[in-house]
Amino acid sequence: MSRLELYDRQDCPYSKKVRDKLEELGVDYDETVVPDKHTDRDEVHERTGQRGVPVLFDPSLDDGWLADSDAIVTHLERTYG
Repeated sequence: MSRLELYDRQDCPYSKKVRDKLEELGVDYDETVVPDKHTDRDEVHERTGQRGVPVLFDPSLDDGWLADSDAIVTHLERTYG
């Protein structure tokens, strides 16, 4: 099974909220820190269709991707909590 993959920014409070939840639940994940400028976030855009973070890839999801920190935290609690 593939691991979770989090696209985030270290200085983003929404990203921190997701990282904190992943750590609290003891969930292993890979992290990709995206560039500061939205226009430089080609990798996350190619994979998710958006340039904002955080974005989580979870292979347990039908479409694989979740955006919005609240939606991600809710998913993590329901799936891994």
